[in-house]
Amino acid sequence: MAEDITELHERAEHGAEHSKQAIVTLTMAVLAVCVAAVSLMGHRSHTEEMLAQTKATDQWAYYQAKVIRERSYEVFLDQLSVFTVQDKAHADELRAKYTSEAKRYRSEANEIQGTATSDEAESQAYGRRSDRFDLGEVLLEAALVICSITLLTHKRHFWMIGSIIGIVGVVVAITGFLIHLPAA
Repeated sequence: MAEDITELHERAEHGAEHSKQAIVTLTMAVLAVCVAAVSLMGHRSHTEEMLAQTKATDQWAYYQAKVIRERSYEVFLDQLSVFTVQDKAHADELRAKYTSEAKRYRSEANEIQGTATSDEAESQAYGRRSDRFDLGEVLLEAALVICSITLLTHKRHFWMIGSIIGIVGVVVAITGFLIHLPAA
């Protein structure tokens, strides 16, 4: 029993000596949670960026198909105006039909171009958001490492520097949410 009291006394002394490190370990735990959250947001933002870019690429391919179709009708119309035709009435019918088709494809291509441009803008906005989350993550990881130096050196200025860098990292990450995403 005397040994138990001695051990409790030693633990109390050890706890009193290292009570200043409790705030450091708590700060490190908070920083670790912040790193995980910001990292997750960065990964999600990168995924959204890639999805938006893929949608834009698909729209540009669709646009290109419409423009090619429009151009092929225009070539046919040009040929009708150059070549001598045997059935003028039928040629005029075809000219009207293909002129209408070319206009329709031009109109559809313009709509698709607007969608593709919008998807590209969305991708770029997600890219800017991702950059903010990535920078915030790097700052938070640096803050975590600097705070851990406090546990080794017992010098509080490392904890203060790490805490300041951690706050800056959180602020930078929060600014990622302030980046305006275009309406879909």
